[in-house]
Amino acid sequence: MRKEAAVLATVTTVAVVAVLVRQNSRKKQRQWKQIQRILRKFARESATPVPKLWEVANALVSDMQASLVSQEETSTLNMLVSYAASLPKGDEKGLCYGLNLRGTNFLILCARLGGRNEPVSDLYRKEISIPPNVLSGTSQVLFDYIAVELAKFVSEHPPDDTLDAPEREKKLGFTVSYPVDQAAATSGSAIKWKSFSANDTVEKALVNDINRALEEHGLKFRVFSLVDDTVGNLVGGRYYNNGIVASVTLAMGSNAAYVEPNEAVINSEWGNFNCSNLPVTEFDSSLDSESSNPGCRIFEKLTSAMYLGEIVRRVLLKMAQETALFGDVVPPKLATPYQLRSPDMAAMHQDTSEDHGVVGEKLKENLGITNSTPMVREVVAEVCDIVAERGARLAGAGIVGIIKKLGRIESRKSVVTVEGGLYEHYRVFRNYLHSSVWEMLGSDRSDNVVIEHSHGGSGAGAVFLAACQNTKSS
Repeated sequence: MRKEAAVLATVTTVAVVAVLVRQNSRKKQRQWKQIQRILRKFARESATPVPKLWEVANALVSDMQASLVSQEETSTLNMLVSYAASLPKGDEKGLCYGLNLRGTNFLILCARLGGRNEPVSDLYRKEISIPPNVLSGTSQVLFDYIAVELAKFVSEHPPDDTLDAPEREKKLGFTVSYPVDQAAATSGSAIKWKSFSANDTVEKALVNDINRALEEHGLKFRVFSLVDDTVGNLVGGRYYNNGIVASVTLAMGSNAAYVEPNEAVINSEWGNFNCSNLPVTEFDSSLDSESSNPGCRIFEKLTSAMYLGEIVRRVLLKMAQETALFGDVVPPKLATPYQLRSPDMAAMHQDTSEDHGVVGEKLKENLGITNSTPMVREVVAEVCDIVAERGARLAGAGIVGIIKKLGRIESRKSVVTVEGGLYEHYRVFRNYLHSSVWEMLGSDRSDNVVIEHSHGGSGAGAVFLAACQNTKSS
C-alpha cells in the first residue's frame, strides 16, 4: 500500500511538473511574441526608405531658404552667418595658436604651417580641465583661468622664430565645441553657451572679455571672433582642400556648416531642425518631453551621440517592463536615464561574436544585467541597429539637403568633411551614412559628393582660424 502511494505521489509530482513546464513554456512564447511585436513596431516607425529621406532633405532645404530670406521665426533653423571673416587658401605659413572651449575643459593647440604642399609641423595639444569653482563663476573668471593656462602653454613650446615675433600681436583662433545660449551673460553669472552669429552683440562682448584677460596677463594675443567648432572644422578643412563646401559634426551634438557661393560661412544649427517627415517614435517623444529643452533640437536628438544610447535604453526598458526581457524584476539601472552611453551602444552593435559576448559584458557593466541569454543579446543588438541606422541615414539626408541647397548635386563635385566620434569610431554608423547618400543620389550622381573625415581632429580648426586671420590682417 505504501509502495502504491509512493508511486502515485511520484506520478502526481511528475504530472504537476509537466504542467508547470508547459505553462512556463507558453508564457515564454507569449513574452517572446510580445518582444518581437515591440521590435517590429519600433523598426517600422523608425524606417528611413529613400522617399522618406528625400522628404527630410527637401524639408531641410526649404527651412534653410526660409531662414536666410526672413528675419521672422518661420524656420526651425537659425542659419547664422559666421564671424569667420575669411577661409584659408592652403598657402598660409607660420606658427599659429588655437583654443577650443568645451563643456568642462578646453584644448590649447599650436602648429607651424608650412604653406602649400608643405606639412604641418610642431603640432602640440594640451587638454585642460576647468575647475568647478571656475565653471560656476563669471565669464571673466573663466577667461582669466584660460589666459593663465595659455601663458604656461606658450612657455612650454617652441616660440615663433620670425624676426618681429616678440613685438607682433599674435592671432588666437577660438572655437566653441558645444552650444552657447543666446542669453549668455558677459558678467555676473556663468556663461550658458549657444552659437554666435556675425552681428551678435553677446559674441562681441565675450570677445572683448577674452582679449581683456589676455592683455591683463601680459599675453600678446588677440581673438577676433568666437565660432562654433563645426565652422572651425570647415575652416580647417579648407586649408587642405579648397573643394570642401560643408562640414558636419556628429558627436555629442549634431550640426552642419557650409559655404555659400559668395564665400560666406553659414552655421545652420541643423540640430534644431524639425519637420513632420522625421521618423519620430514614442521613445523619441518621451525622451524629448523629459529633456531640459522639450520641443527643441529634435534632429539632434535623433542623430547625436548624446541621445542614441538613451533611445536604446528606453526601448529595452519597455521590453523589460512588458515582456520580462531580463527577468521578472526590471533591473534598476535600466530605469535610470542616460545610463547607456552611445560608445557602449556602438560596442554592442558591432559585436560579431557568435554568442554576442560583448553585448553581455556591456549589459552587465552599464545596466547591472547578469542573466542575459544569446537570444536576448540578439534582441539588444537589433535595437542598437535600428537606432544607429535611422540616425546615420537622417544625417546623410541632411548632407544631401545642403548639397541640393547649393545647387551642386547634378554636375559639381562637392567634398563634405565630418568630425565626431559617431563618424570616426562607429564603423556601422559611418557605413549607414555613406550608403544613404549613395541610395539617394544613385550611381550616376553619388560620385559628385565625397564625404571624408576631418583633418587634425577635434578642435584643430581653431589653429586654421588663426591662420586665415593672420593672412587677412597682413
